[in-house]
Amino acid sequence: LRNYQYTLHTIENLFVHVEMGRSCIKIPLRKHDEVMKVVNSSNEHVISIGASFNTKADSHLVCVQNKHGLYDTQAISATGHPRKVTGVSFVVFNGALKPSSGFLAKSSIVEDGLMVQITAETMESLRQALRDKKDFKITCGKTDTGDIKEYVDICWVENEEKTNKGILSPVDGKSMEGTLSEKVPQGRDFEREGKVIKCTEVYYFLKDHELSRTIPHQFAKEIASACSTTLCPHLKTLKKNGMSKIGLRVSIDSDMVIFQLLLQTFNFRSNLLRVKTLDLFLNVFSCLPFPDPD
Repeated sequence: LRNYQYTLHTIENLFVHVEMGRSCIKIPLRKHDEVMKVVNSSNEHVISIGASFNTKADSHLVCVQNKHGLYDTQAISATGHPRKVTGVSFVVFNGALKPSSGFLAKSSIVEDGLMVQITAETMESLRQALRDKKDFKITCGKTDTGDIKEYVDICWVENEEKTNKGILSPVDGKSMEGTLSEKVPQGRDFEREGKVIKCTEVYYFLKDHELSRTIPHQFAKEIASACSTTLCPHLKTLKKNGMSKIGLRVSIDSDMVIFQLLLQTFNFRSNLLRVKTLDLFLNVFSCLPFPDPD
């Protein structure tokens, strides 16, 4: 008995649909860089990707743990709608299927996701298709029969739902729907007295021109590090005052930099933190390459 464990990187607006005889993985074209991060960081035989919840599917798989610790897969359906398209939470491509198995490929439901078992040769072709942003079809079924086959389609799509639905800015309550965002991994933990602060998400509000991909990503990492360093000595007090979520907004113009830091319940300490934060940010800004505003 083998116990497989996979680390899932969720790509926003990537959807996995399961229908009768066909499964479809829809990947937004502008998420190609994120897909490449997953492909390049995965091992030789496995590619695993977390999917977004799709409100257009009429049902969705969930994995429920019972009182005995066992997991059971269930489908939650929209009231009054037949189950035609079922959404799942992730897809795993396993390239360990032997050519001697008698199968072209296999697809099956695992917990609340889709497992696609393919040969090493098909895995290499899939990787190349993902690199080239090309659609790819996997035929599942036995090699020596004329039985009806099942298909797994990987499709690159232009249109996608608006991002960050229902998310409000903790700074001013502004809706984040439609804004670009990305996860920001930090190279180190910022911990003090048993409390840890992490920057989990960065949202970009672009105006007249779009920044290059490398500059805002590095900029976000520097900002996250500076903010975490500043707040780290005060984590215990922040937690005591109910500050479990902190928002920081940085506005950059051709001749000014403005930042807004949410510190709701602080009194005299808030001014001290703002002064320290300003000093750190000024140092960060002086080291960052900014694009020509013209």
